[in-house]
Amino acid sequence: MAERPRIPALAGELAAEFAGTMILILFGVGVVAQAVAGSGLGDPQSLGGHDSIAWAWGLGVTLGVYVAARISGAHLNPAVTIALATFKEFAWRKTVPYIAAQTAGAFVAAMIVRWNYSEILNRFDPGLTMKSQGVFSTLPGNGGLPVGTWGAFRDQVIGTAILLFLIKVLTDARNRPPLANLAPFLIGLVVVAIGMAFGSAAGYAINPARDFGPRLASFLTGYGDAWRDQHGDLYFWVPIVGPLIGGVLGAGLYKLLIGRFLPPVDAISPDLPTKPEPEYEKA
Repeated sequence: MAERPRIPALAGELAAEFAGTMILILFGVGVVAQAVAGSGLGDPQSLGGHDSIAWAWGLGVTLGVYVAARISGAHLNPAVTIALATFKEFAWRKTVPYIAAQTAGAFVAAMIVRWNYSEILNRFDPGLTMKSQGVFSTLPGNGGLPVGTWGAFRDQVIGTAILLFLIKVLTDARNRPPLANLAPFLIGLVVVAIGMAFGSAAGYAINPARDFGPRLASFLTGYGDAWRDQHGDLYFWVPIVGPLIGGVLGAGLYKLLIGRFLPPVDAISPDLPTKPEPEYEKA
């Protein structure tokens, strides 16, 4: 029997990052399209609101992590990739390919949502303006709240720091992590909690691929002001730079406040995991 051609390991990891991020964004951007544009034309109560958005994003994260965890470690977020590489828990040579795969997955998912909701979006916002731009990318001061560029930047740093801190808490084998493969579910709940507690200042992108991929998709399909906010200021960099800084900050705080006080894996009781989650293996 002829051997199957060997596929490079990195190719599989990138495919997993692409697929996992695509699933995340299909649910996340899809629910916003339904809740914002759909509710604008129909019954707001039947199509959801803030709570349905927060829950769908969290479920999208959970399902995306389950898709990719075994193969790539399920970063699904450049902020995760950069934070792990910064603390030597991931190979720097893989960071650019991982980020490219994550962004491509987010872009393709947003294009699917844009196509599927095209009639509703065009009816809700015929000019494809800021009225529906928030379906695809985040904006400062959701609902007209008085938040500007730098307030949104601060928010993204804080939100992503919380995310990375708790991802480390839930996946560090030395820290009694959840068993029975429940970590993805709990990480999804973390995203729900961030959305419910830190969602109003800047839309809790907390993920550069989540924001840039759909923002690019919206720009290519008619949203001419996609790179700016509702005040006309250049904004697209905020949900990129803020999360990258916040991710390193959150992972660093975990190491400082928790990680350095934990025993090594080989000193842990035999009934606990003896191997870190895949995304925290040193490549």
